[in-house]
Amino acid sequence: MTPPRRILIVDDDRTFRLSTGELLRQDGHEVEMAADAAEAVATLDQARYDLVLLDMRMPGMDGLTAVEVLRKRGLGTPILMISGFGTIDTAVESLHRGADHFLSKPVDPDLLSARVAELLERRPAEERVREGALGSMVGHSSAMREVFEAVRQVAPTETTVLVQGETGTGKELLARAVHDLSDRAGGPFVPVNCAGLAEGVLESELFGHVRGAFTGAVADREGLFAAARGGTLFLDEVGDVSLALQQRLLRVLQEREVTPVGSSRARKVDVRVVAATHRDLRDEVARGRFREDLYYRLDIFRIDVPPLRARRADIPLLVEAALVRLRERSPRDPPSAVSPLAMRLLRAHDWPGNVRELFAVLESAAIRARGLRIEGQHLPAAIRDPGGEGGDGGRESRYQASSDADERAAILAALDEAAGSRSRAAELLGMSRTTLWRRMRDFGIGEE
Repeated sequence: MTPPRRILIVDDDRTFRLSTGELLRQDGHEVEMAADAAEAVATLDQARYDLVLLDMRMPGMDGLTAVEVLRKRGLGTPILMISGFGTIDTAVESLHRGADHFLSKPVDPDLLSARVAELLERRPAEERVREGALGSMVGHSSAMREVFEAVRQVAPTETTVLVQGETGTGKELLARAVHDLSDRAGGPFVPVNCAGLAEGVLESELFGHVRGAFTGAVADREGLFAAARGGTLFLDEVGDVSLALQQRLLRVLQEREVTPVGSSRARKVDVRVVAATHRDLRDEVARGRFREDLYYRLDIFRIDVPPLRARRADIPLLVEAALVRLRERSPRDPPSAVSPLAMRLLRAHDWPGNVRELFAVLESAAIRARGLRIEGQHLPAAIRDPGGEGGDGGRESRYQASSDADERAAILAALDEAAGSRSRAAELLGMSRTTLWRRMRDFGIGEE
């Protein structure tokens, strides 16, 4: 049985508070009340609620200001704004400030009950992210579900894993998930970027060295294979390792022992290897740049991580995950949400830098948004206007490729964000005013 949901009603009108409270109690909710916004802010600092009903016009701090204050403090609770002076402009303004929905007084009881039920069904972003995550990886698309299932299958084994995927897809996060779900989770997880070190340095880092092995080797030093004993060694960008060093890696995988640089005595190692690369190793083998025997030692169980453009359905969940992390890192000025138009632009981008690029874009946009909702205007120009200067031909084709329902929703969201200004809406959408007017006519927008 679902527990009662806690609702805070904030209104200076005592009659409205009491009548609305009684209605919501009849619907099975727990209700508390505040007579002004300052009291509500103080209450929400101390207690958790599932929904806030907030009047727009009150003495002292008004509802619009209260929404901004609450969102800047990191409150993710849904907010239903209610006003006796409802207009389209005030509704749009309240949504821009961070409210989730707007109703005008007098409120129809059935409509209020329905809206409250709808908002209460929206689970906190943290819960949605946790449900769509494996370790620190996030996704609920079919492609990522296959990746998660592969991780769960191979993690309990001792099998060497090869992870292939473009730069920025989260290959190290996947390797950590394999480690964390394995019997070696209590041991160390040791990552090394094979592409970031010169050959001689990488050899010493991996296998260790003895005193006097080379200039500057003033003492014995164990390598990363030894440091990862009982745990997992993650060889990132293994496709960039030189052919000479590949031979030594092959011996370690075959014999489970390492020989430090400058030594003739091999030492046993108890370590699991997870390797990753952005290269197609089969192609590298064909070109003579990667040893075939090492490839087959690494490619016992391969997991291919799809690029972000191949799993666009995951972008909203990834956005929520990024905002959750930003709120944890910047509690004083957290971003509250992403507007429908901004989300559409994010989903339309090809993301050559994959998830890493997406998170960087959102961090930058959050700074520009100053703790409020991230709008289309806060995104980089390359995402707002992928066609660049010189007409709207390329931009228009992007809209033609999407569904009519998505395009109509994007146009309505842009008009809301632009407070009805068609020129501003066209700019946000990345199309000319003529194209916007024609598409509005096609969809019957403006006739309602």
